Amino acid sequence: MAKSFPEWLQPMAATLTQERFAGPEWIFERKFDGIRLLAFKNGSSVQLFSRNHLPQHLPALAQAIEKLPPKELILDGEITWGGKLSYHVFDIMWIDGRDVTTLPLEERQALLHKLPMASPLHRVTALKDEAPWERAQKEGWEGVIAKRRGSVYEQRRSREWLKMKCELAQEFVVGGFTDPQGKRVGLGALLVGYYEGDDFVFAGKIGTGFDTKLLLELRAKLDRIEILKPPFTKAVGLPRLRAHWVRPQIVAQVGFIQWTGHGKLRHPRLLGLRTDKSAREVVRE
Repeated sequence: MAKSFPEWLQPMAATLTQERFAGPEWIFERKFDGIRLLAFKNGSSVQLFSRNHLPQHLPALAQAIEKLPPKELILDGEITWGGKLSYHVFDIMWIDGRDVTTLPLEERQALLHKLPMASPLHRVTALKDEAPWERAQKEGWEGVIAKRRGSVYEQRRSREWLKMKCELAQEFVVGGFTDPQGKRVGLGALLVGYYEGDDFVFAGKIGTGFDTKLLLELRAKLDRIEILKPPFTKAVGLPRLRAHWVRPQIVAQVGFIQWTGHGKLRHPRLLGLRTDKSAREVVRE
C-alpha cells in the first residue's frame, strides 16, 4: 500500500573522521564544496530545501526535477555553482509511494541509476581510486565521503557515512604531552608549537594518528627529555592537568583542516616524525 507523501525527511549527516582507510566494505564518493539540498517532487510540484528545511528558490533545477519520470521523488544531494548551477545527486529517499530509506545503499543507488539525469542534474558516482583522499588532495576537492556498503539511510548523523576532509600539513615541535586515559597507553596527546622569532608558540594538542607501538616508543623518548616547566613562551589554552613538559627537540609532521581564529589547529592528526629538520627551523607556514 502506497504511503502518503511526506512534507519533510531529515537528511543523513556524515561524521568527520581523521582516519584514512580503504576496504571492500566501503564506497567512496567525492565531497562537494557546496550546499546540501533535498528535492521533493510530488506530481507537478517541486520543492527544494536546505538541510535545515529552509526553502530554496532555484527554478531551473525545479524544472529539471519535474521532468524526471517518477510522480513522487525525494532526492538528496549537493548544489554547486562554478559558473553554472549543478545538483550532484547522491541518494534517494522516496519514490512513487515508497519510503526507500530502509533499503541498503546499493539498492538505493540502483534506483538512482534508473533515473535519466541531464544537466543541471548530475549523478554522483563511486570513486575507484585505491587512496581516494589522495586524489581529493591533488585535485583540490573539499574531501571524500566513505559510505558503508549495505547501510540504510538514517535520518541523523551517523558513522555509516564518514567524511574525510582535505588537509593542510606542516611540521610542529613537540613541547609536551598529556597522560593517557582509559585503555590508552603511552600518552594522551602531544602538545605542539612553532617558532615565531624568539617565541615558542603553542599551537594545539594532537591525539590521533598513533598506533600502540608508536605511543609507547614516543613516551619513552619524551620521558628522556622531560623538563619541569612549559617551554612555550606564548601559550594561550595550554592544558595544565596531567601535562608533562619536554625540551623542544622532536619535530612532528601534522595534518590538520585549518587554523582556528585563535591560532590553534583544527582537527589535527599525526602524520609522522621528522628527523631531517631542526626544531628551531619550524615556523608557521
